[in-house]
Amino acid sequence: MTASEPAGPGPIRVFLLDDHEMVRRGVRDLLDGEPDIEVVGEAADRREALARGPALRPHVALLDVRLGPGSPEGDHEGIEACRELRARMPELACLMLTSFDDDEALFDAVMAGASGYVLKQIKGSDLVVAVRAVASGASLLDPGATARLMARVRGETGPVPPELARLSPREREILELVGEGLTNGQIAQRLYLAEKTVKNRISSILAKLGVGRRIQAAVLAEKIRHRDPAADEPG
Repeated sequence: MTASEPAGPGPIRVFLLDDHEMVRRGVRDLLDGEPDIEVVGEAADRREALARGPALRPHVALLDVRLGPGSPEGDHEGIEACRELRARMPELACLMLTSFDDDEALFDAVMAGASGYVLKQIKGSDLVVAVRAVASGASLLDPGATARLMARVRGETGPVPPELARLSPREREILELVGEGLTNGQIAQRLYLAEKTVKNRISSILAKLGVGRRIQAAVLAEKIRHRDPAADEPG
């Protein structure tokens, strides 16, 4: 896996992106009140975030999904910021913050490499826990959100991503087990492999697919299961 590395010694460095100054101020005050968290910078729009964020070397970026005056159906500017920031800082953990329980935004955030996705109605104490979790390398998607995400993938039409053709039959087998939610240890037991071998294979799979997180690979596994009848045929 290539999940975000743990923040390590010293405070967790957090960067904020939200177009509402009062929201940024409230979140900054909340996080700066914790002894192990430091807000190192903030931005009101995507351009400012891309200009300022990388130089500040944050461990976590807390990003509003929707920026600007648009409607709930508007563009997900914060998700594009996540994608672009992670292209420059692959180790960055992005935590998406939104006012809307939006499955489309959830899907886009996962595929942009976000580590987590929380609603703005979240309690302050829970947001602090979420920041610590993604800083440690964990993913933060509740089971209900993951189930909705997979249901959306099953209902999609269109070709299976060509990246899947790069995988060997064994790698596709491992990817399908990732999609079933199995841990590395469980996959190792199922396939009679060493757990370290499974870990290395999954790292190779993620690299071939061009994704950085296990949940992204699970999404692609669903595409195999539901739109690729040849997936189980010898390759």
